[in-house]
Formats: sequence, structure tokens, C-alpha cells
Amino acid sequence: MPRSKFRTSASRAPRWTPEQASRTLEKHASSGLSVAEFAAREGLDAKRLYRWRERLGTAGLVRAAAAPTFVEVKTTRRARVEVVLPTGHVVFVPESFDAGALAQLIDVLERTRC
Repeated sequence: MPRSKFRTSASRAPRWTPEQASRTLEKHASSGLSVAEFAAREGLDAKRLYRWRERLGTAGLVRAAAAPTFVEVKTTRRARVEVVLPTGHVVFVPESFDAGALAQLIDVLERTRC
């Protein structure tokens, strides 16, 4: 008996509604996995995900993508500048410094050849 090129309904995966597809795409977006990895993990056909992503368009992807969050970062170390002198001396200057004192220090260090 020749094989039919059409699958029977018993071998076909259940149809998704747009809402089900959107939820699955959201789950994929939050997983951090590639489409192939996610499909394999969930037992899905990767082509199905691609088709639904295309069908839902950008709106489906925007809904599926997690909104970016921003976190304020405060450093515990104060900023500093590293000054390397021709003599090989290295001076670390804090963010607030006395320019006169720094000039004197550099002058002393430049006169002292190692």
C-alpha cells in the first residue's frame, strides 16, 4: 500500500491557539536557550516554534521578551588614577587630591633614580 504524504490526525501534535503559542514563546524567551535546545527539552518540533514566531510577528516576540531591568551599582572603592613616572615609580592618585602635594611628590620621585 503506498504511503500517503499526509499525516493522520493521530500522528499530529495538537493544534495550538495563539494564546498557547504565545505562552510557549514567552517560556522559550525566558529560558535563555536556543530554539533547537528549547524544543528538544520540551519535546516540541523546532519548526513549530519558528512558524508561530513568524505568525505572531513582532508583537508576539515583544510580549515574549523579558523587559530589561536596570540596577544601580555603587562602588565601595574610590576612584583613582595611576601615574607611571619615567623613573619606573607608580603613584596612585585618589579622586580628590592636593595638586601641590602631588607635584612635590613627583619632583622627589623623579630626582630619586633607582
